[in-house]
Amino acid sequence: MAKNKVIISCAITGSIHTPSMSPHLPVTAEQIASSALEAADAGAAIVHLHARNPEDGRPDQSPEAFEPFLRVIKQSSNVVVNLTTGGSPYMTVEERVRPAAKWRPEVASLNMGSMNFGLFPMLKRYKEFKHDWEPAMLEGSHDLVFRNSFKDIRYALETLNATGARYEFECYDTSHLYNLHYFFTEGLVQAPLFIQTCFGLLGGIGAHPDDVMHMKRTADRLFGNSYRWSVLGAGRNQMPVAAMAASMGGHVRVGLEDSLWVGAGQLATSNAAQVRQVRKIIEGLGLEAATADEAREILSLKGGDRVGF
Repeated sequence: MAKNKVIISCAITGSIHTPSMSPHLPVTAEQIASSALEAADAGAAIVHLHARNPEDGRPDQSPEAFEPFLRVIKQSSNVVVNLTTGGSPYMTVEERVRPAAKWRPEVASLNMGSMNFGLFPMLKRYKEFKHDWEPAMLEGSHDLVFRNSFKDIRYALETLNATGARYEFECYDTSHLYNLHYFFTEGLVQAPLFIQTCFGLLGGIGAHPDDVMHMKRTADRLFGNSYRWSVLGAGRNQMPVAAMAASMGGHVRVGLEDSLWVGAGQLATSNAAQVRQVRKIIEGLGLEAATADEAREILSLKGGDRVGF
């Protein structure tokens, strides 16, 4: 296994932030492909991808929406592609799984439990929107439960295990680690598990250092040497949480899906800007950013020649 290597994942656009919040948020297939390739050039070993409607930026989980940027990324880079099965919390699990089932990526994300998903605080920060769907989506999260039942998770695993994909297991609270442990003991997921512990989203665990330590201790106890740990911090928590995890031997995720910022009051002009920022932190700790092939080794991925795009 590659030693002293930190995998940088970059979540390029997501479905939470809306076009009115930043002029730098990729929306079209061309923008998503370009931003992903820039992030890879800056040091991201993995790019985590959502698709959007090119006209209004609305989340689009049709497999066809992913095809244009998947092919460009594949033809232009060796980067590991990770496709979302989270999609949008307003979608059914069947909708959310379709792109990964069609395109058979090396990695697919998988949310490991249902949770309240509070996006409405952003209504206090943004008053003008380009599209009607943006404030409606944020307002609707007052009463939003992002459903990821045991049945839903089993459906995703049984659909995608046949593709040879591994998973970015997104765990927003302690219970999600225990849910993952259940599927691990049932034999539906295999080691090494790539566990993405997520901090700072309203409805999930906070982003205090004690919260980070708690999730790490719990995962250590449940999974021992059978997992690889990574973190994402939402909003202003992005870099502090990444720095803490990297210093503890973990991997990191950045990207405009998770935070629109690169510093206090400073919008990130690109995903690559966040990759460069977290890479400075990693290298300042005497560590190195993993290459895509080193990430494949660390996570035991199937290889880029076995995807469906």
